[in-house]
Amino acid sequence: MSKHTYKQAGVDIHEAASFVDDIGALVKATQKKRKLANAFGLFAAGYDLSKYKEPMIFTGCDGVGTKLELLLKYDLLENAGKDLVAMNVNDVLTCGADPIMFLDYVGVNQIKKKQLARIIAGMSEYLQACNCILAGGETAEMPGAVLDGMVELSGFAIGAAEKKDVLNPAEIKEGDVLIGWPSAGFHANGFSLVRRIIEKESIKLSKKDAAQLLTPTLLYHEQCWGLKKAKVKPAAMAHITGGGLVENLGRIFTKRGLGCHLKVPYWQNDVVQKVLRHADPADCWDTFNMGIGWVAIVDAKQAKKALKVSTGAVVLGEMDKSATVTCELVN
Repeated sequence: MSKHTYKQAGVDIHEAASFVDDIGALVKATQKKRKLANAFGLFAAGYDLSKYKEPMIFTGCDGVGTKLELLLKYDLLENAGKDLVAMNVNDVLTCGADPIMFLDYVGVNQIKKKQLARIIAGMSEYLQACNCILAGGETAEMPGAVLDGMVELSGFAIGAAEKKDVLNPAEIKEGDVLIGWPSAGFHANGFSLVRRIIEKESIKLSKKDAAQLLTPTLLYHEQCWGLKKAKVKPAAMAHITGGGLVENLGRIFTKRGLGCHLKVPYWQNDVVQKVLRHADPADCWDTFNMGIGWVAIVDAKQAKKALKVSTGAVVLGEMDKSATVTCELVN
């Protein structure tokens, strides 16, 4: 009788275990300012919240979407790790919380340690920037279920905030000002449309063009920390992802009868515009961030302070009672 092994089935558990040891320095680097309550690599990770008087926990879960196919094609693996962190951490930041811990899920056909280490390196760089711990994750080797050459990525962010610091969208009122901060590109949304346009229109991308098109999603922790330091507490903040400005802002206030008309600056990005000129104009607003990656809704009296928090901030419009979000491109 034959004696089959797990390795013959395509799964090398020893290679997976050694990979965790290999990335130890990248993991440790994310614990410079915050530390886990227990050791890394156990079955679960803990964090001590005793310094908070009234702690509230916030969670986020997201991936990189079909942008990952292009990142793999153009060998921009570190960007994939950065995108994964930003897509999750930014969502947690919208609530007024600090990102504390991050976990990742990576699914592959076969473990290739150099490839995975580059993705983790991107994660580690972004997590260090926002003082968030890489608390753990899962690396799954799944021959047959994941195509050779492909990588599945998912991320999970955990944040915490004092109860008094949590933002309350119910406080949004007519006359409040919407302030936007620029994106670095399409971030990690709408790439099914981007990929279709590139293919159908036979758009040729140089290596430089590809790098610009696939620029990682920006982290917006500095804007959030800057607002706190300036003692500006927004009624709400929005991370502009899939659905664009219309959907991501609309979900916050339109059901309460509030709305806004936004005047959005022309997106000065040559490679992005090379794609956008082939997209349906109306669909662009419903799909892409259109150059604005983050929006804060503040009291009109605090707008000037908010604009000074970081470079690139612009006034997009004011809250009204239209119960809709409309957008206008301005030069």
